[in-house]
Amino acid sequence: MNILFVTLDQFRGDSYAAAGHPLVATPTLDAIAREGVRLANHYSQAAPCSPGRAALYTGTYQMNNRVVANGTPHPEFFDNVALVARRAGYDPTLFGYTDQGVNPFLSQGADDPRLDNYDGILPGFSVGCFMPESQAPWLQWLRGLGYDVPRSYVEALVGEPDRPADVSLSAFLTNRFLSWLGHQDSGWCAHLSFLRPHSPYGAAGEFSRAYDPDDVSMPIAPVEREFRHPLHDVSLGVEACMAPSTEEGLRQMRAQYYGMISEVDAQLGRIVDALRERGEWDDTLVIVTSDHGEQLGDHGLKEKLAFFPQSYHILGLWRDPRRPGGRVIEHFTENVDILPTLCDAIGVDIPSRVDGRSMEPLFDGRDVEWRTAAHYEWDWRYFFIGGRSEQWPTNRVLSRQNLAVSLTGDLAYVQFGDGSYLSFDLAVDPTWRTPCTDDARTLRAAQEMLVWRQEHLDRELTDLLLTPARPGRWPAAVGATW
Repeated sequence: MNILFVTLDQFRGDSYAAAGHPLVATPTLDAIAREGVRLANHYSQAAPCSPGRAALYTGTYQMNNRVVANGTPHPEFFDNVALVARRAGYDPTLFGYTDQGVNPFLSQGADDPRLDNYDGILPGFSVGCFMPESQAPWLQWLRGLGYDVPRSYVEALVGEPDRPADVSLSAFLTNRFLSWLGHQDSGWCAHLSFLRPHSPYGAAGEFSRAYDPDDVSMPIAPVEREFRHPLHDVSLGVEACMAPSTEEGLRQMRAQYYGMISEVDAQLGRIVDALRERGEWDDTLVIVTSDHGEQLGDHGLKEKLAFFPQSYHILGLWRDPRRPGGRVIEHFTENVDILPTLCDAIGVDIPSRVDGRSMEPLFDGRDVEWRTAAHYEWDWRYFFIGGRSEQWPTNRVLSRQNLAVSLTGDLAYVQFGDGSYLSFDLAVDPTWRTPCTDDARTLRAAQEMLVWRQEHLDRELTDLLLTPARPGRWPAAVGATW
């Protein structure tokens, strides 16, 4: 079976037609959802990109993998999706990026160029087309086509609306994948890591005009200042996090975001068509998700940050041609579940360190015990590392600059590293603007989070015992790996 593992960066879970969005056209994603499983309540475990991807790739929560920022070295001693695929006999090949920096203690010395950035390649992947943060291969290609593009990739992305969609960043990556595919026999494994719909908010070519700003809905407004947590208030004063201040600006940003979604959906459509022409569509496992979400103006914010669910609720599609399609999973699922589910799908043992669970029982419709809450974390210590000057109204002990969220159907609980907390009554107000006044409900949520953390403490060696019967000779029934 072929494996097509797709990440669409910064893709909100509510922003495609199959999820009920009334405006955005996503025929390819909708078709994959109809033929497979749609994860309706699927969550990323961290933001921004490196932390979100570390959880996705390793199947572990941030509290265990400790990738807390873009720039935190990747813990190479964790298993990951590429290594799992390789153990199953695949040669997993990357198109795009994984944003996992090298461990400096295992580098080639102070002059190792990999220490200058965080966009390294996850161990285990072969490279089909590596796209560093600079997007240099795409920029070089554009110049070769005669386009006058700036050196800055951000400026080049801002200019996407002024160029045809067939020379977009997403089109370039799709082209490179399809070229590679033409030389593959069956049994391939590829990870396509698309940047879009990541900011800047400018869709390519005709997709930049696909949605009239007057037709998009307005975002959730922030609560009045007197009711805001200090983190929310500070974020509203940081330019990189502030949504446009005018209705026109908000509508334009949202329309361009939806245009980027439709454009990358069209590129996925090209891939599906190619697989059908090769006769491989019915032999290809397709996984589509994201590293994190996007505020898109909700609560006065853009990008991905803080504790609001828009930054963590993401799309999740799993299409296995060996299973009947059309199932919608309403249970809380998480990106840490991707790796163990892949293990089950390709017949590889699930690593002992994985925090997620295989979703196959849910795919089968079995009535199994499952998590009753989604969890995610956000760490902002990077504001204080390296002399950055952002202000924060409490002490700056790095280990306290973080939060964890437990989200059920009717309550959201946010625990901050400094000991403060928030509790939102979602049954009364699903927009996260109404505090829960029932102390007993809040206490139960805090206890649930404590149990969650205790249950998922790192287990790499905890389930092993040194005895006269050496670990290497233990019978399989013991269940330990070494």
